[in-house]
Amino acid sequence: MNTSKTYSFQSESKELLKLMIHSLYSNKEIFIRELISNASDAIDKLRFLSISEPKKYPINTNYCINITIDKKLNKLTISDNGIGMEEHEIINNLGTIAKSGTKKFIQSLKSNNSSHQHELIGQFGVGFYSSFIVSKKVLVQTRSAKLKINEGFLWESYGKGDYTIQKIEKKEFGTDIILYFKKTEQEFIHHWKIQELINKYSDHINVPINIKKFNKKQNEYTWEQVNKAQALWVLNKSEISNQEYINFYKHLTKDSQEPLTWTHNKVEGNQEYIILLFIPSKTPWNIWSREHKHGLKLYINKVFIMEDTEQFLPNYLRFVKGLVDSNDLPLNISREILQNNQIIQKIRQTITKKLLNTLQNLFNNDIKKYYVFWQQFGTILKEGPAEDPQNRQFIMNLLLFTSLKHNNSEQTLSLKKYTTNMAKGQNKIYYITSDSYESAKNSPHLEIFLKNDIDVLLLFEKIDEWMMNYLNEYEDKKFCPANKPDDFINKLIIPQINEQNLQNKMQPFLEKIKKILGNKIKDVRVTYKLVHTPSILVTEAKEMSTQMAKLFSAAGQSVPSIKYILEINPEHALIQKISKIVEEKNIKDWILLIFEQALFVEKGTLDDPNQFINRINKLLSI
Repeated sequence: MNTSKTYSFQSESKELLKLMIHSLYSNKEIFIRELISNASDAIDKLRFLSISEPKKYPINTNYCINITIDKKLNKLTISDNGIGMEEHEIINNLGTIAKSGTKKFIQSLKSNNSSHQHELIGQFGVGFYSSFIVSKKVLVQTRSAKLKINEGFLWESYGKGDYTIQKIEKKEFGTDIILYFKKTEQEFIHHWKIQELINKYSDHINVPINIKKFNKKQNEYTWEQVNKAQALWVLNKSEISNQEYINFYKHLTKDSQEPLTWTHNKVEGNQEYIILLFIPSKTPWNIWSREHKHGLKLYINKVFIMEDTEQFLPNYLRFVKGLVDSNDLPLNISREILQNNQIIQKIRQTITKKLLNTLQNLFNNDIKKYYVFWQQFGTILKEGPAEDPQNRQFIMNLLLFTSLKHNNSEQTLSLKKYTTNMAKGQNKIYYITSDSYESAKNSPHLEIFLKNDIDVLLLFEKIDEWMMNYLNEYEDKKFCPANKPDDFINKLIIPQINEQNLQNKMQPFLEKIKKILGNKIKDVRVTYKLVHTPSILVTEAKEMSTQMAKLFSAAGQSVPSIKYILEINPEHALIQKISKIVEEKNIKDWILLIFEQALFVEKGTLDDPNQFINRINKLLSI
């Protein structure tokens, strides 16, 4: 007789199991979805191995998932003839809960947003543990297709922090999940209920799901198939309902929310393949993590080959979920071969265009849904102009902004709409980048634009400065930073008085500023583009901007110090007051003050803010 070994779940398992049982109880029926999905994945893995390595793995044409209900014992068994597990795989898959992301999952379960807690279960890879929501005890009998005949293992747990494993005899490879329901969960021992849940969550699974039922006429037990068991993507689009697409998406992604939209295409010609692609409605919790895996599922002639095939998608579309089923790729293809395969590159180009067209259709036909998309994935799509020059103009049509005239931070303005509403004589698209919406909106660089009713795009996300380096023009209109005005703006800021005479009149004061500030600035000059602000700092047209310097610095790259030009507003009362001060000591503090003010506005920070405050206090006390 084989003795059992007792193991403890890893560090956070007790807390996790407790939280799952209580927090997800209102969505307890999802256990059937998760367990059938796992069984389907196990069959997909063995199907692939039996085709790619037929000498090592048996070929089976009768893959299926069988469900048995025992009402007397209050027991449900879900069996598959998939890949099965070895002992170390059992420990890794069923005993190791505390893996990457578990802490975030636990925090999510603890949060007040309980209505969305069930959405996380599949995404965090803990779907098997949903069985403890309804079960007092769970058994797993499994035999790996890699092991000798009859050599299997039994895993057993009450979901209270530990589990046991022992060797057993098991004739067939595959896995049996045996659930002993709690007394409160009697609804799940009825055939009609399980069939209803399978039709609701798992009808699209492409292997037969059979339920064992007693046939009164024949006086014997028979197996009844309760799902369609057909690969959904090979069907004609006209045969597939929207709900079937949605259910398949949820199965594919472990996401309980509906997708925003999808595209389903069969491509014929030199290469034949099918693509089924979904745009999710919510950003995955880990999409910004370096460990985040993305990409499409790859099938070859309906045989599952690999997960997360990133070679089919450009990085700026990494939020897309779906699959590719090709007739032309070899079954033993590797990720390395995928990287340099010409067929893959052509499929990638087609997929990219299909997705951009799908987003454009969403933009044209359902702008509310597109706004949802933009809120979730707009920052990622902004990587597109740099990454994909071939489709840059197309991507630009999909970008959304806010602007000076919009008067709120929501990005709902397209470049098309901006250019349509440009001022008379305006031939450039003006924009400003900053650290936040408020700082962009209130930048003194925009005072001349406000005064003349000219709109300016307000960019305040970290990626924006980098993106703008790749946006040269849109519909023959060049982009122009608002802090580096062009001839059109310069004409608006020439005052009625003689500019040169005023410049000459201010020259002694400008020289005094240069002397006091020394190498802190590159130059000082008079400006008429300011209305309410005494001074600002600018850079030359071809020099690095402040926002770009911040971007490089945040990436850990060395950045040369920026030499700014100080521009002063001769019509501002403070500048007029300072220019009349004679005492050397006082004028030095005033000049340093207006410089530090401008530096603070430009950079959002000062090297020595305490010195700045002391200077203000000193001047106020005079």
